[in-house]
Amino acid sequence: MGITETQTDIRKLSLDQLQAEIEQLGERPFRAQQIYEWLWEKSCTSFDEMTNLSKSLRDTLKDYYTIKPVVIDDKQQSQDGTIKFKFKLHDGHNVEGVLIPTEERWTACISSQIGCSLSCNFCATGLLDLKRNLTCAEIYDQVVLISNESLAQYNHPLTNIVYMGMGEPLLNYKNVLASVDRLTAENGLNMSPKRITVSTVGIAKMIRQLGDDNVRFNLALSLHAPTNDKRSEIMAINNTNDIDTLVDALNYFYRCTGNKLTFEYILFDRYNDTMDDARDLVKLCQRVPALVNVIEYNNVDGLPFSKAETEQREQFIGYLEDHDIVAKVRRSRGKDIDAACGQLANK
Repeated sequence: MGITETQTDIRKLSLDQLQAEIEQLGERPFRAQQIYEWLWEKSCTSFDEMTNLSKSLRDTLKDYYTIKPVVIDDKQQSQDGTIKFKFKLHDGHNVEGVLIPTEERWTACISSQIGCSLSCNFCATGLLDLKRNLTCAEIYDQVVLISNESLAQYNHPLTNIVYMGMGEPLLNYKNVLASVDRLTAENGLNMSPKRITVSTVGIAKMIRQLGDDNVRFNLALSLHAPTNDKRSEIMAINNTNDIDTLVDALNYFYRCTGNKLTFEYILFDRYNDTMDDARDLVKLCQRVPALVNVIEYNNVDGLPFSKAETEQREQFIGYLEDHDIVAKVRRSRGKDIDAACGQLANK
């Protein structure tokens, strides 16, 4: 029997739901636990691989359920070792992910949506229409595929995961949190939540919800301008989630979780890289316990921005450090294959 409209995507079922359905098929409940382990601990994408199940049960599973794996459609390797993946989903859509290897970290940058609805003025993904949210399994699969590549290419497992690919994670809240659960659970991939960072453009209501849910991962805010006037010019979301509102939400999140907060700040030439901007950013950092990731801008065809000059960047960072702000420069990786920050656009 092939895939039909009546078949259930088995990875959309919780363990309790799976146990109930397996019992309805006349099987003992422990079989559900075995299946769940195959799906989420061993990252199995075929019922035929579930070798501790009888052939008759595997055939029954094929009749009632389907697995919809993400597959690698294409990949490109940068001169600096960064690898960009074009992933193909079961319905023909594509998303991108990136493996970023450094001397100390092997990081997977993954997507949470197909396209994006927020249209930030400097981002290539923002030029795409939003098609749909990714499922928990589609997010999970990206990590598995990138991890396999890290082992094959660099003989090293992933050390970090960042939700900084295509889409706004907090607009796909349920599936993003479910994917983090599968990545970190003992009956999942058992990765440390402290090595996972979710990046948001700033949806205050959902940041507060993260605090209420007492999540264990780190949170990064795509700030990119220290005042409302400038931020609203380049990020329309600031019109409904302004900086004061975000400060309140971030402090609430920190009080609830104690998790690390980061401001991501792309330096644009002669836009947000002046000493006045640095002073405004210091004032903002004095209101929130956050460190600053200063990011080199990566040019996107058709967009009017360029990266700040090196001297200006060093003066900017120096001012932050002089005022006891922890500031790190995040060097762009994979620029030659359009894999760097802000460049993911299914090219």
